[in-house]
Amino acid sequence: MAASDIDYYISLNSPWTHLGAARIEAIARQHGARLRVFPVEFGAVIFPASGGVPVPQRSKQRQAYRLAELRRWRSHLDIPIELDPTHFPFDEKLAAQCVIATRELTGDAQAVTLAHRILQALWEQDDNPGEREVLARLIAEVGLNPAALIAEADRDEWARQRRADSETALARGVFGAPSYVIEDEIFWGQDRLEFVARYLARG
Repeated sequence: MAASDIDYYISLNSPWTHLGAARIEAIARQHGARLRVFPVEFGAVIFPASGGVPVPQRSKQRQAYRLAELRRWRSHLDIPIELDPTHFPFDEKLAAQCVIATRELTGDAQAVTLAHRILQALWEQDDNPGEREVLARLIAEVGLNPAALIAEADRDEWARQRRADSETALARGVFGAPSYVIEDEIFWGQDRLEFVARYLARG
């Protein structure tokens, strides 16, 4: 891996990933870095091994503080997110496999664009990317072929690849989304993007 590679571990359900989406793309462009997206399995693979807990299972205090922070960041970044979207959390398996297949067969940039469009649909437009019709529309909107991509993503190969990506993330020390990994450095959370930019600026 080149020093300018950013391995970008995300959940397609994560509001924090969405809040940092435009900024990580801009940082990667500014520093000539390749942004490689990995929509991994936090619930099934990473959380059980790292002590993480899905949002609905967290204490009332933690859930309340999460909402307070989302309000603060929504205002600070002027990104009109829904605090409690109707379809959160959606079943992201097929959407994630579409992103992975795009990454491997079409390219990193297109995969990032698709992932970010899915996040925007959930958090700004109250859509359900877990529905095939919605997912197909989002795929078309980013210039990809929805019928071909969904048919490809349905293959077991991409489920296995997602599992392998998740195991790799765990082995590298990833425990939350979004995580930006450059060489052996992990930056967890969109509120750490300034440190990502500083790291890349040092070369």
